[in-house]
Amino acid sequence: MEPHAGGAQRNLDVERLRRQYLDMARIRAFEEAAAAAVAEGTVLGLIHPYIGQEAIAVGVCANLTRDDLLLSTHRGHGHTLAKGASPAGMMCELLGRANGVCGGKGGSMHIADASVGMLGANGVVGANILIATGAAQAIKMQGQDRIVSCFFGDGAVNRGPFLEGLNWAAVFRLPVLFVCEDNAFSATTRTEAMTAGPGPAARAESLGVPAVAVDGNDVLAVDTAARDLVAAIRAGGGPRLLVARTYRLSGHVTIDPAAYRPDHEVQERWADDPIVRCADLLRQAGLDDGTLAGDLDAARDEIAAAYRFAKDSPWPDPREAFTDVQDAGGPVMEEA
Repeated sequence: MEPHAGGAQRNLDVERLRRQYLDMARIRAFEEAAAAAVAEGTVLGLIHPYIGQEAIAVGVCANLTRDDLLLSTHRGHGHTLAKGASPAGMMCELLGRANGVCGGKGGSMHIADASVGMLGANGVVGANILIATGAAQAIKMQGQDRIVSCFFGDGAVNRGPFLEGLNWAAVFRLPVLFVCEDNAFSATTRTEAMTAGPGPAARAESLGVPAVAVDGNDVLAVDTAARDLVAAIRAGGGPRLLVARTYRLSGHVTIDPAAYRPDHEVQERWADDPIVRCADLLRQAGLDDGTLAGDLDAARDEIAAAYRFAKDSPWPDPREAFTDVQDAGGPVMEEA
């Protein structure tokens, strides 16, 4: 595993970095609005906030095309937004409205938008690794010029799909970028207490999958590392793993007070907020505080408008309940 130096190796592309700053701000605003909607009761059930990990989704997806495919986890809002999905359509989905990206049927943990190549989030830890591998196999068999990116947490490396998926991808040299978002916690348990050995990169390399580790709170470093890995995959080099070390600044879900983490630890990690770090880079590049604040306000206004739109949107027609559902021999099919 090679550590990636990130931005120190490249000249700063200020416009690209500012777009990434705005994209991270949009994700943060969306997650804060979604959490408020849960508290308000307009979103039923739980969501898994992506707050603190925004640089990973944005840095990786900056190197994907619209035709590239993406698979996500239960913590998938940030990936979906970074891939280009509509915030209004996503918010409608969370509220169960008819014009949600999945017609109001997927909700938070199974959000998807095929129009931008986002094949779906998945509530089963690690399951998306195998789906991504299958999608990459299909791409290779059809000779298509695109790749798959698959995000998962550090807890997923202890599940069978990690071994099975990376092994299959390595054997067949599939065009897939695996991205492990190592936020140090598997739900409410510290990963170091339940993962043996030196970690996901070593496991990947034991299967012949080259791995790169990066500071996941540095969007420039993620962008640079992802650019190199994606280029290698597109050139036919087979699968790659990016390990992005980060920290979840919220609880595992919206109602989780995260009492298993000492307050001082969380406060220290807020100082490493990827949005704040990106803003510091942009200041060094000459952007003033007013410009940066304006970008944050624009992101919040966009998401606030998306939430208002979702609240005013219609509910699905009850007759749509049995569409988009596979019936493999149940009573409905037998009656037909």
